[in-house]
Amino acid sequence: MNGNTIADHLVPNQANLICMPVKTPDMSDRLDQVVAIAKVAGKKILEHYESEVTVTSKDDNTPLTEADLAANRIIIEQLKSLSPELPILTEESCGIPFAERTEWNTYWLVDPLDGTREFIKQSGEFSVNIALIQNGVSVLGVVHAPVLNVTYWARRDCGAWKQTGDAEPESISVRKAPKKGVTVARSSAPLTGGLLNRFLDKLGEYKVVSMGGALKSCLVAEGSADVYAKLGPTGEWDTGAAQCIVEEAGGHITDTNMRELRYNTKDSLLNPHFFVFGAGDHNWSDYLEENES
Repeated sequence: MNGNTIADHLVPNQANLICMPVKTPDMSDRLDQVVAIAKVAGKKILEHYESEVTVTSKDDNTPLTEADLAANRIIIEQLKSLSPELPILTEESCGIPFAERTEWNTYWLVDPLDGTREFIKQSGEFSVNIALIQNGVSVLGVVHAPVLNVTYWARRDCGAWKQTGDAEPESISVRKAPKKGVTVARSSAPLTGGLLNRFLDKLGEYKVVSMGGALKSCLVAEGSADVYAKLGPTGEWDTGAAQCIVEEAGGHITDTNMRELRYNTKDSLLNPHFFVFGAGDHNWSDYLEENES
């Protein structure tokens, strides 16, 4: 791949030194390789980012670019090499029927380019998301933002970590939300009314930190924001990687009834509306209208 190999992106023992591998029947002790795969895909995305972008539409009218497809191909190829026995579910190959998926105990859940609209706008606020799901729970997650040169990762019971460029990884954790004046992670798109607007109105005084896609969840995980409310459609691939990171940082991703999100439990791969939040006494569902929770 002309230098775009996993080995090019591996820092010797970078993940294993943080959390020594354990003998398990799954792939959760291969975090360093998964981080490297995400960085390889990110490098491929950057090749397209710096050239003219051709956009097509998927069946649900969401945008699709060659960068999505190129990253998807690389990730599938490398994950199959890493773990040929495990199924792979990606946003670009999500038509696998539930009758087949229900047999999966452990599988990879991938969004090869989370934030395609941000990619098209060239805001830099997009990421490669790779999660390992076991019995409906995210047990490993990697979120890599190639333009921002930031990578977040976590493995069950090993904490959450952030790396900027080639610097030493740093442990991250959520913060306790204040009683008033919470910081909300949201996109930079203007509000046009609806559920989110009413949610924010009920918060009272609040601050905003803007970011795209799963990176908003990572802002909560690192303690830069207190809550991210997603009150619109998303797929399971949008949250799988970030959920492990948020939870290992001490936070939560729940539906609007404050129940933790779980994966591959139904025919539809759409998520319910959800909250991402850190520590504190807020019951975020209290800020929704009664018929919206």
